[in-house]
Amino acid sequence: MQEAVITERLRQARAALAVSFLLQGVTFALLVTCIPELQDRYGLSDSLLPVFLAAVPILAGVGSISSEWLVKRTSARAVLRIVQPAVCLTLGLTGFGDRLWELGLALGAFGLLVGALDASMNMLGVGLQHRYGRSIMIGFHAAFSLGGIVGAAVAGLGAHYHLGLPVLFGGAAAVLIPLALLTGTRFAGRRELGDAVREAAEAAARSIPWKPLLPLCLAMAVAYIADASVSNYSVKYLTDGLDSPGDVAKLSYLGYMVAMLVGRTLGDRAVQHWGAVPVVRAGAALAALGFALAAAAPGPWAAIAGFTVLGFGICAIIPQVFAAGGRLFPQDSDAAVARLNLFNYVGFLIGSPLVGAIADAGSYRWAFLAPMALVLLILPLSGHFAPAPAAEPVLADR
Repeated sequence: MQEAVITERLRQARAALAVSFLLQGVTFALLVTCIPELQDRYGLSDSLLPVFLAAVPILAGVGSISSEWLVKRTSARAVLRIVQPAVCLTLGLTGFGDRLWELGLALGAFGLLVGALDASMNMLGVGLQHRYGRSIMIGFHAAFSLGGIVGAAVAGLGAHYHLGLPVLFGGAAAVLIPLALLTGTRFAGRRELGDAVREAAEAAARSIPWKPLLPLCLAMAVAYIADASVSNYSVKYLTDGLDSPGDVAKLSYLGYMVAMLVGRTLGDRAVQHWGAVPVVRAGAALAALGFALAAAAPGPWAAIAGFTVLGFGICAIIPQVFAAGGRLFPQDSDAAVARLNLFNYVGFLIGSPLVGAIADAGSYRWAFLAPMALVLLILPLSGHFAPAPAAEPVLADR
């Protein structure tokens, strides 16, 4: 990419999109850290919980695909302006029901909307990156991590002061919806992006071979299995398995997201100093260690430390999957990234039911050993995170 001249309007659009990622991080963290409270309010059993959690990424995939059709007829900015306030509204409504079918409808709507939200945010991010002429996407995902920290902290305060879901989710929605509407007024449109979004979409539509990407797809799926395990079950593990108070249990996800944010802030420098392969290997080993520490934890604080270690490990892997895919197909990097991103949903779809089923049959300690074993599969795959010299003539032909 050749760096372009950046106008003040582009800087505002970039800041607005970063805020959008942050708001989504807050919303997602509030929902996943309050799973025990949702179960209590709606009478959702542990055996049914994996079913409800698995439905969310399936519907998110549907929402993501549907958003592509909508974006072609409108714009990524128009879709994002609508779906982000709608996601915040859905979060608020989730706190007011008390019947299982109401929870099903709320989570179903949340899944569909969050898929469209994820797709439209990243479409705008790719468009801005094309206009900037340099990598800026990691900063958007760091903003999501920061939002996750804020959301987990707010959830912890809500549990400490026994606010209840109507007050916690309703109050959060009352703040988030106006912020989302205000932020939407500064998103980049065709005037700022020109043909950048269309060019990125055309690049993503071009045909590239699947075979070179498969090891990276597996690594992406495994990384998101690990992420889904923490997002959906870390708080449950502390409350149900380690008898932790609710406010302390929220710190498991908070520690994980703090580690993700710090790791993503320092990760680029580590890759520049040591290279991608050693960083990915160290990340996989550290993530497995984090799972082991959490599974063997004698008490809540030791488990929180384990999930924090896990966050430091996983944070390096996911961005490097995208980077490696881009190096494999430098002329079609957007197409490679689009295919790799599909395995985000694959990982969530596998991770939640896997951990939930093992926990229901045995215990959460045994359940966390499954993603621990899977994340170690990244070690033999780590060589694929560096470009192979033999691939250079093929890329030159392309």
